[in-house]
Amino acid sequence: MKIGALFPRRWLNLQEYQSKKLMQESGVAVQRFYVADTASEALEAAKRLNAKEIVLKAQILAGGRGKGVFDSGLKGGVHLTKDPAVVGELANKMLGFNLTTKQTPKDGVKVKTVMVAEALDISRETYFAILMDRSCNGPVMVGSPQGGMDIEEVAASTPELIFKEVIDIFEGVQDDQALRMATNLGFKGPLQKQAADQIKRLYDLFLKVDATQVEVNPLGETPEGQVVCFDAKINFDDNAEFRQKAVFAMDDMTESDPTEMQAAKWDLKYIGLDGNIACFVNGAGLAMATCDIIDLHGGKPANFLDLGGGVQERQVYEAFKLLTADPKVEAILVNIFGGIVNCAIIANGITKACRELELKVPLVVRLEGTNVHEAKRILTESGLPITAADNLDDAAKKAVAAIKK
Repeated sequence: MKIGALFPRRWLNLQEYQSKKLMQESGVAVQRFYVADTASEALEAAKRLNAKEIVLKAQILAGGRGKGVFDSGLKGGVHLTKDPAVVGELANKMLGFNLTTKQTPKDGVKVKTVMVAEALDISRETYFAILMDRSCNGPVMVGSPQGGMDIEEVAASTPELIFKEVIDIFEGVQDDQALRMATNLGFKGPLQKQAADQIKRLYDLFLKVDATQVEVNPLGETPEGQVVCFDAKINFDDNAEFRQKAVFAMDDMTESDPTEMQAAKWDLKYIGLDGNIACFVNGAGLAMATCDIIDLHGGKPANFLDLGGGVQERQVYEAFKLLTADPKVEAILVNIFGGIVNCAIIANGITKACRELELKVPLVVRLEGTNVHEAKRILTESGLPITAADNLDDAAKKAVAAIKK
């Protein structure tokens, strides 16, 4: 059985221009735009647009670009201008430079691409999304005439302005549903049918790319009478990668943590923390509990590493490689509850990793569940300096004590 089918991989990351390209291909109305990798390309794109006003956007995955700062000295990753020549000058101060925002690492993220788009005035902003809802056993449309702001705030302060339509997965979005949602969003006259058409096209996109969510905020109307998707966020079902190869090939991993990327290759979930006790656990809940109890006993977790349910020996070995590569790690705590997981597989992976990686830090192991007696025999007969623990509390105490020695 493929492990990825049991445990989804990391989220797919797309740049803004990539999401807009997917929308454009499904007939969704977006601003006209071009993508540029050099300042000269940006200048040419601005001339080609022949727009009254142009917006230049640095393409990074982090939010807060508008208020960000470049190490070139330029302030702001989003700029408006009516002069194409200015686009070239601004792109020259963006491309190849690091942009720092509230969501980037302290040194920022290098900008390799910019989006040159037609700037449109927005006379009114609405919110629209399609998402999978377990309680409805399928997709649901959610909309509000209050767009361009945090939808959670709208739901909390004016819940009567949140509208919901359950979609029959077999029938799709019906004409009357689309028109009703367009009406609830406040579109009037000819804009009503135009908005309903955009809603149906967004649902087509939702199905076409195996999305779990398509969120448009704002879905706006312009003074010229156009309904346009100004900004969108698309979440994808990672389990559909096998039939969405073109979409997943666009995955931008340049801003991802290298350790997290390496972990993802082996279907491991890794999050680096600031402590010195590495946590090697199966299941997110158990991982959080392990981090908490280490902290309770005076230690600090160095990471959050979740093996998932369908673990194999090679994954255990690769997990140990990741943990031991972190210079902060002074001890490793293995805490496995074998439900789906076979503890003997974990034990064999641990002994292989200890020998081949010549483990230098203390190792505390707590195993419980499926085939645990065989697993404990493997560890005991290995002759390796492994400290056994009876339960999670005992394991945390021994891991913290090992460092204090």
